[in-house]
Amino acid sequence: MLLVRAYFSKKRSIMSSYRELEIYKESKRLAIEIHKMTMALPKHELFEEGSQIRRSSKSITSMIVEGYGRRSYKADFIKFLIFSQSECDMKQ
Repeated sequence: MLLVRAYFSKKRSIMSSYRELEIYKESKRLAIEIHKMTMALPKHELFEEGSQIRRSSKSITSMIVEGYGRRSYKADFIKFLIFSQSECDMKQ
């Protein structure tokens, strides 16, 4: 719900791209950082757990992009923001 509240609590100007969203920029930066970190895992964890962590971190960015594509449908947009928030919660 944090993402939803942050998005709808501010007065926004019309954005031309999801790339302007701060949350997108941060999630992309973190996905890259997480990817690099998982490559340092021990061999026995590198492929299974490491792969799952990498896919999960990248799915946050993907859901933001997909949600932005559906921004004209407020309910769909909110749904994908909530999915992104859920992906973050799973990692804690």
